[in-house]
Amino acid sequence: MVDVSIIIVNWNVRDLLRQCLASIACSKFQVPSLNNLKPDTVQLETIVVDNASTDGSVEMLRTEFPNARVIENKANVGFGRANNQALASAQGRYLFLLNPDTKLSPDTLQTIFDYAEANSRVGIIGPKLFYGDGTLQSSRRRFPTLATAFLESTKLQQWFPGNGVLARYYMRDTSDDATQQVDWVNGSVMFVRREVYDQVGGFDEGFFMYSEELDWCYRAKHAGWQIVYLPTAQVTHYEGKSSEQAAARRDIHFNSSKVRFFRKYHGAFVAEILRAFLLLTFVYQMAEESFKWLLGHKRELRAQRVKAYWQVVKSGLKS
Repeated sequence: MVDVSIIIVNWNVRDLLRQCLASIACSKFQVPSLNNLKPDTVQLETIVVDNASTDGSVEMLRTEFPNARVIENKANVGFGRANNQALASAQGRYLFLLNPDTKLSPDTLQTIFDYAEANSRVGIIGPKLFYGDGTLQSSRRRFPTLATAFLESTKLQQWFPGNGVLARYYMRDTSDDATQQVDWVNGSVMFVRREVYDQVGGFDEGFFMYSEELDWCYRAKHAGWQIVYLPTAQVTHYEGKSSEQAAARRDIHFNSSKVRFFRKYHGAFVAEILRAFLLLTFVYQMAEESFKWLLGHKRELRAQRVKAYWQVVKSGLKS
């Protein structure tokens, strides 16, 4: 019987994927056995879905990690759909979704596994995350309100970084070192009980990238499952190494997914107001960068940004 299915979706981050898989291989963990006998080693399976990488990721997997099951897509089908491909064939009692740009501490798997085994109503667990430089990465959230959507990752957040709306959203009123129930956790590392998947299904594939974990946790929590932030389990996350390869597409996916979430749960009228506002922020940024270009300030950078912002505006932020 498989205890944990490890699922990784990869796109052109071969070296980070290698590091991630090596950190899994260095993990030592066991399942307490019955009758005080010798503990049993946890049975793992590793499934890597490659979204048409061109950096030799698949060849590396077959050479260096022959025990990993590889699903090789001929096109980049997105984060949610690729995870669903693996979820459909996973055999584990638990489903451990990892980004390829993560690195586990040696005891991470044991810590999360033991907590899940001891808390049957906990459906999804997220660990404490650190950036590559060792600083803390915020990874727990409350569900967003419309005010959150207008502020998060927009010009308004730059202008009002200390506002109370985002402080509540980022849960700055709770300790980073306290185990706690939350609304949702960062999708780079999610430990999920199989019963959650069986009950609510996998990711909504309408989210190509971003907000899919928010949507998944939203459905799980409304189905009665607890979502827990577990800081005693720790993971390094070299954030954004796939998405930063295409900045304009990243902005399009991030903001169109935000609009889709609000359309799904708050209706078309609210979603269209949000979409119009977000598009206007990119028009503003285009004007701002154009003015700096006219002043002769870092013209190559300004031109690149104007081009990227124009791609976002042209997309209409439609899924």
